[in-house]
Amino acid sequence: MNQRPGNQLFDAYFTARDMREVFCDQGRVQAMLDFEAALARAEARVGLIPQSAVAPIEAACQAGHFDFAALGDAIATAGNSAIPLVKALGKQIAAKDADAERYVHLGATSQDVMDSGLVLQLRRALALIDSDLEQLGQVLATQAQRYVATPLAGRTWLQHATPVTLGMKIAGWLGAVTRSRQRLLELKPRLLVLQFGGASGTLAALGDKAMPIARALADELQLSLPDQPWHTQRDRLVEFGSVLGLIAGSLGKLGRDISLLMQTEAGEVFEPSAPGKGGSSTMPHKRNPVGAAVLIGAATRVPGLLSTLFSAMPQEHERSLGLWHAEWETLPEICCLVSGSLKQALLVTQGLEVDAERMARNLDLTQGLVLAEAVSIVLAQRVGRDTAHHLLEQCCKRAVAEQRHLRAVLGDEPQVTAELSAEELDHLLDPAHYLGQARTWVERAVAEHFALTA
Repeated sequence: MNQRPGNQLFDAYFTARDMREVFCDQGRVQAMLDFEAALARAEARVGLIPQSAVAPIEAACQAGHFDFAALGDAIATAGNSAIPLVKALGKQIAAKDADAERYVHLGATSQDVMDSGLVLQLRRALALIDSDLEQLGQVLATQAQRYVATPLAGRTWLQHATPVTLGMKIAGWLGAVTRSRQRLLELKPRLLVLQFGGASGTLAALGDKAMPIARALADELQLSLPDQPWHTQRDRLVEFGSVLGLIAGSLGKLGRDISLLMQTEAGEVFEPSAPGKGGSSTMPHKRNPVGAAVLIGAATRVPGLLSTLFSAMPQEHERSLGLWHAEWETLPEICCLVSGSLKQALLVTQGLEVDAERMARNLDLTQGLVLAEAVSIVLAQRVGRDTAHHLLEQCCKRAVAEQRHLRAVLGDEPQVTAELSAEELDHLLDPAHYLGQARTWVERAVAEHFALTA
């Protein structure tokens, strides 16, 4: 069966379908055509062009009327996508209304079309990302509350530390999601602005009607009118890309944690199971963290793409050669990778499978050593810090050497039993009694999520 060439094999894995629709050829072309239609309406509103020209222009501004393959071939010669699109648009209009064709693209430049079209796409992209972040935050808030008191080993330098709770770990993921939502909210007014400057940014071709048209065009597209055109000032786009990079990194952290907890040696938390999910082509027993792999993969790829955006910032004069071009596929690809990561994060966290019994067994792998600090802190108040620390250090070494539980070793140590009763030792060596402010951290993260969502 013959199919059009393309790179679609991995799209369903790494990219959300709705985000790919935003940045597919159809989405790109339609966004630019939306700019052209809005420009005609704005210019008619201020009397620069006749009202009769608007309907023929609007009717032709439908992406379905255009041959994307032909546009692609033409771009290779023209140097950007707007030049051949405007030519093709003019032909479409002239075939129906020769007079109206004269008013297409009046006073605009190619970069106005492309950048404003991109902003329209980014508005859709931002809405999708924010919606997914809000959903993910809701899921994480629910899971954090569910496991607020479920102890598991805290791990520092990949070694067992003191106990934490699964709810506290999830609250950490939630906090990062909430902060990303706050960042998107803050940058939105800076990002969703019109690009309209004409040939060199002065709008000279429109004379004294330039500012009225600019205001009308911004109104038509429901964008803000910036202080000036930003053809070679790319900080708005790079700021958005940077926030997406932070989102990718935070989701990568989530994926890394889950993948480590899924390791055979840990076996504490798992991605939801499904037929055919996470299997191996040769090992029937495998249950691989395929969702976490997307999160980690995106977190690995996005920084390199983001570096391209930063590298493309020092653009020449009023129109860039090559640096602007380097952006065209970069920011859309970042959006697509983050969208896929968010979709996988939702799938993973909604169906999180937790083995609390395994967590408890793993907490006891060191036979009480993870709670040595708890004993040392209390003992220090009675015999002094240095004495307590040295005494516990010796008891821990003895427990390891004799392969005995720390509780038994402490119970045999007269300097300890002289200060701490059997009941106190039992209490101090119970992980559930050494969780500190874990519940508070969960409550605060959840409250911050709901404050932003309200």
